[in-house]
Amino acid sequence: MSRVKVTETFVSIQGEADAVGWPTLFIRLTGCPLRCVYCDTQYAFHGGEWRDTGELVEIANGSGVRHVCVTGGEPLAQKACLVLLSALCDAGYDVSLETSGALDIAAIDPRVARIMDLKAPDSGECDKNRWENLALLNPRDEIKIVIASRGDYEWARDLLHARKLDALCPVLLSPAQGLVDPAALANWIL
Repeated sequence: MSRVKVTETFVSIQGEADAVGWPTLFIRLTGCPLRCVYCDTQYAFHGGEWRDTGELVEIANGSGVRHVCVTGGEPLAQKACLVLLSALCDAGYDVSLETSGALDIAAIDPRVARIMDLKAPDSGECDKNRWENLALLNPRDEIKIVIASRGDYEWARDLLHARKLDALCPVLLSPAQGLVDPAALANWIL
């Protein structure tokens, strides 16, 4: 049986992506090779406990929900994450993965919806973007860009047009908590 290191599991309402509003089981894996300036899950960098894939599928079975989101940290930093994603799909769940986009997404089970961050300059991790991942995205995936400044917004806008990101999949711009007023971001987009 495959094992992953888990920081927490919990049921909540999905607040992002196309599954927004759906009751969702979140499985937060431990560890991340990035250190984004605005990270809101630094507590997931270390610690956690080892859990068998089968045990996590049983937690999903007892959760009472259909949607499962594997998140982190950076879930793909653990090789066994791929086994977990496939096991959850095999068990009949609608599975999404929140990933930084800094690691290769090619081996992810095609049944999984990939929510891939692109790191804007103010994240401090823009040089970690793995641009090859863009060619692997499909219409059921999503790109998320966290915006921490007007400069980040302009970078994202220019990137969206230059690489035609919206032709690949939906693109979401999200304000960094406490750094960009959501109303300001909405006005820039409009």
